[in-house]
Amino acid sequence: MEHLKALRTFIAVAEHASFAQAARRLHMSPTTVTRTIAALEADLGAPLLTRTTRSVRLTEEGAIFLERCRAGLAEIDGAFEAVRGKALAPRGTLTVTAPVMFGRLHILPIVTELIQRHPGLNVRLLLLDRVVRLVEEGVDVAVRIADLPDSALHMRKVGEVRRVLSASPAYLREKGEPRDMADLRHHQSIVVEDETGTHRQWETEHGRTGRAVARLSVNSVQAGIEAAIQGLGIVGSLSYQITEHLKAGRLQQVLSDHAGPALPVSLLFQSGRRNSPNIRAFTELAQERLRGASL
Repeated sequence: MEHLKALRTFIAVAEHASFAQAARRLHMSPTTVTRTIAALEADLGAPLLTRTTRSVRLTEEGAIFLERCRAGLAEIDGAFEAVRGKALAPRGTLTVTAPVMFGRLHILPIVTELIQRHPGLNVRLLLLDRVVRLVEEGVDVAVRIADLPDSALHMRKVGEVRRVLSASPAYLREKGEPRDMADLRHHQSIVVEDETGTHRQWETEHGRTGRAVARLSVNSVQAGIEAAIQGLGIVGSLSYQITEHLKAGRLQQVLSDHAGPALPVSLLFQSGRRNSPNIRAFTELAQERLRGASL
């Protein structure tokens, strides 16, 4: 158990980049934290941290060791939770993150049902349009809409969405409906900007692209969709983002035969915690509800 305590101390120092903050988090004295790290480095025969008067940084060996420690401790914690979890109902706090619009439309109803089922469970739902680092930011489950690289995290696919183009019926009556991607050059577009830059071109299943005249640029997909409803042009979005507008007749999908490649909707969590009562309850309900949803 002393080895495990040393590893948890190292992870805390690395995550906070501070011996003092790690000590406060672990309810230890700074001196004890310093001695624990020094003993761990002596045992390994390699420096894990570079210390200066202003900062604490991981060495190359420390970065490698940190990744392996997190994965190993997650497995150990999972083993304890697997045994305890069989006799425990979900309780305490579960932290979930999801993209803003997807979270509002599809994850909030799941969270609401989960809370109603389990009176002892509290949920912290973070709706953020950025990639959240689970361990560093204290998140239990992340909903991701993207092709994901291999990692130490456990991934469970629960659905898929597509990139689509749409416009208001009024706009299409006035400008005509594009018949192929090349026709987009004769249309007005609503550009949604994000952290990776401005999106003026849309990729199709067959790799063909079209360029429309950008009349409006926005940094919010919700604003772009609202602008399309107002008749300002064609907007690119993910399929789930316009489902209700299509049903209500406010938008009409165009070039549906040229829809972009599917993007998986996945749940991510530390592999060693898959049997946690809280995570298991959320992932099982999310699988059931999202697979039957119109995404």
